[in-house]
Amino acid sequence: MDVKDVKIKGIPYAEFKHNDYLEDYVKELQANGVNVVVSKLDELINWGRSNSMWPLIFATSCCGIEFMATAAAHHDIARFGMEVVRNSPRQSDVMIVAGTIVHKMAPLLKRVYDQMAEPKYVLAMGGCAISGGPFVDSYHVVEGVEKIVPVDVYVPGCPPRPESLFYGLMQLQRKVKLEQFFFNKER
Repeated sequence: MDVKDVKIKGIPYAEFKHNDYLEDYVKELQANGVNVVVSKLDELINWGRSNSMWPLIFATSCCGIEFMATAAAHHDIARFGMEVVRNSPRQSDVMIVAGTIVHKMAPLLKRVYDQMAEPKYVLAMGGCAISGGPFVDSYHVVEGVEKIVPVDVYVPGCPPRPESLFYGLMQLQRKVKLEQFFFNKER
């Protein structure tokens, strides 16, 4: 039995209006339909996965300080289930690249990313990680971390405020909630 009217619990459809990737994914789900039992299991698993992500912070400059402020008591990243910041890539779900990445550091970043278990996500935080920032024309700075690892969410700013990071983390949670755990095309 397939269901054509796909609803994502806890996320109003209006939230997807500004995100083309998620909106296209919802339209694909509505067009093809999903199995009732599998969709409920997917919903349960993705709810658990999205609310218990363990970040690995790859901080090299001022964006790392903003992440520390985000994890501190005033802003409290624990509200999103991400308070368990891991130091090992083998125990983390999402890598937060915060700061300038130089060419000498790029192989290390790639190695840490490769050591993460699947499914893994990357959040680029700050202008330096997204595009090189103020060092964009320097010979030693990588002009965007997406040239090394695939990036799922970008959080702009120099450095971005904790509220901006929260918004980026919520976008990542929304992306995780939409994934198909069973019968995934990529597996």
